[in-house]
Amino acid sequence: MFLTSFVNSNRISGVEIFIPNQEKYCSDLESVDTLSDPTMQNVSAILGRKPRLVCVVTVAMSTKFFEGQLPYLAEHGFDVTMVSSPGSELTSMKNTGLETWAIPMEREISPLRDMRSLWALWRLFRRLRPDIVNVGTPKAGLLGTLAAKIAGVPCVIYTLRGLRLETTSGWKRWLLLLTERISCKLADSVRCVSHSLQRNVTDLGIARPRKTCVVGNGTSNGIDIPRFTSLSKYSTKAESLRSALGIPAEARVVGFVGRFTRDKGVEELYRAFICLKADNPDLRLLMVGDYESGDPVPNDLRSSIDSDPNVIQTGFVSDVAPYYSMMDVLVFPSRREGFPGVPLEAQVAEVPVVASNATGAIDSVINGVTGFVVPVGDVDQLQSAIGRLLDDPDLRKRMGRAGSDWVTQNFRREIVWEAMLADYSKLLREFVATKQRGWRKFVKYTFDRITASILLILSFPVWASAALLIRYRLGAPALFKQLRPGIHGKTFTLYKFRTMNDTCDSNGELLPDEQRLTRLGRMLRALSIDEIPQLWNVWKGDMSLVGPRPLLTQYLDRYTPEQARRHEVLPGITGWAQVNGRNTIAWSKKFEYDVWYVDHWSLWLDIKILFLTIGKVLLRHGISNTNHVTMPEFMGNSHSMSGTEFISASSELQKERK
Repeated sequence: MFLTSFVNSNRISGVEIFIPNQEKYCSDLESVDTLSDPTMQNVSAILGRKPRLVCVVTVAMSTKFFEGQLPYLAEHGFDVTMVSSPGSELTSMKNTGLETWAIPMEREISPLRDMRSLWALWRLFRRLRPDIVNVGTPKAGLLGTLAAKIAGVPCVIYTLRGLRLETTSGWKRWLLLLTERISCKLADSVRCVSHSLQRNVTDLGIARPRKTCVVGNGTSNGIDIPRFTSLSKYSTKAESLRSALGIPAEARVVGFVGRFTRDKGVEELYRAFICLKADNPDLRLLMVGDYESGDPVPNDLRSSIDSDPNVIQTGFVSDVAPYYSMMDVLVFPSRREGFPGVPLEAQVAEVPVVASNATGAIDSVINGVTGFVVPVGDVDQLQSAIGRLLDDPDLRKRMGRAGSDWVTQNFRREIVWEAMLADYSKLLREFVATKQRGWRKFVKYTFDRITASILLILSFPVWASAALLIRYRLGAPALFKQLRPGIHGKTFTLYKFRTMNDTCDSNGELLPDEQRLTRLGRMLRALSIDEIPQLWNVWKGDMSLVGPRPLLTQYLDRYTPEQARRHEVLPGITGWAQVNGRNTIAWSKKFEYDVWYVDHWSLWLDIKILFLTIGKVLLRHGISNTNHVTMPEFMGNSHSMSGTEFISASSELQKERK
């Protein structure tokens, strides 16, 4: 579905294909070189060191998701640590110079050992004090998010690379669903490695849409393009490997790469192969991988595969790239995925792919362009799609080239890493490069909610009377509602009491504000009664009692990057600019005050501003600007880069999520 939503048309190898529009996802993150990026400099200045990133997975084998990625992030300004259960893969990563920690974690349910793992993770986080923790895989996701929250980590990311619960039922499905929901609830951001996985996560109620994100075009780590394009089907190495495996030169080869399990669709694969072999006696099935005890295939199926002379099994291999060069078609009939790398690797090697329409797998092939997509478990359609490719060499060649171009343009490792770097930079701005984090953020949030509740109750006679007067004088509705940009540019509905009428000119256009402002409205503004409904915004968490005032959404395009920093904290009913001139000072000075507040925030400063505000309201200072009832329109600055470019990752993404 994502291939037909928000698309840009591109021509590849003579074939018109569609590529997702990156503007609507986390992929719309500005290219960031953190070594020179001013935001990273601000973060480093606040922290007094490089920002620290800790990545956690359950088993060492899963560290392959970070191959090459972590050194890239380390080169671009991060202090990086990898955590998993002990294993050779973790040791290999340590040998490259990266910091690693081995903490035993069980993949299956083991209450006592899980508690030990949780304790060990908590101690490690307290020792390392990371700024961002990125956890992935179910067990590490649950234990890691919980330990990180208890340890007070500012930003916790849960990376979803698939949902095991999709192919389970009964109590096990219920338990997996519960653990995923807990992990997503605890995380500050939920990364989904594919668009279909993101839709499934939100449809199942595992995470709110606004919290989920697909970085770039998806995948966990992108594809190492040169590795899979270096071998030709007709190279000497490919021919010698083919000969060593006993595959005749004239035989066509159906390929499979992965674990031999039920969820990988091995049963459907072999049944389709048997039907195809009846008409093609020389057909070979090349299976690169091996059986696993978890989710095993039926014993009779395993016996049939093992005894079939036309099936070649290689076991697990250290480098799968040469094996793609022997395949005419790669078949990937999986029942659930996150975003599989195997189909992308095959396409880079110019091998067309037949994949299922399972979650994640459907994202890895452009149906009818780089291969075919068939329904999960449908052996007849699987057989038909494989047969069509085997019988048409020109179609195989055309789809192979289209697939190679598509993957190279969208899933090259460098593209994926750059998008991830930009995403981390955005998260640093949101959760780390601000003084309002950790226990201070909790105290401010609690203080806001309690105070707003008390003020709403105590001011009931005032706002109830104001509402009745407005209904009597101006008519319905009594409230004025408007979308305003809040923290990180995320829009919310701001509430105020109406102070203007709806008088229009002869053309039906509203008259200027100063002509529509009523006598009642002037009184409400003079006493700041019109602001009382914003206490509801504070109670909801859209605003704070103290912070930069939420301005109009069209101003986002007009800010400089420095001015846009006013969105690093929640907007407020009052703020430092309001007690230092309010509407009588110039926009540039107002923004200077706002940014000063962001950089110098403290709980005592908030209390000081609240007391100063009371005095300003009683003395009615700064209500109007010269020749305007409030402030003239902010027309922006003459800078080449706008504030929207600085906060686009937050504002545009959050608008899309809503």
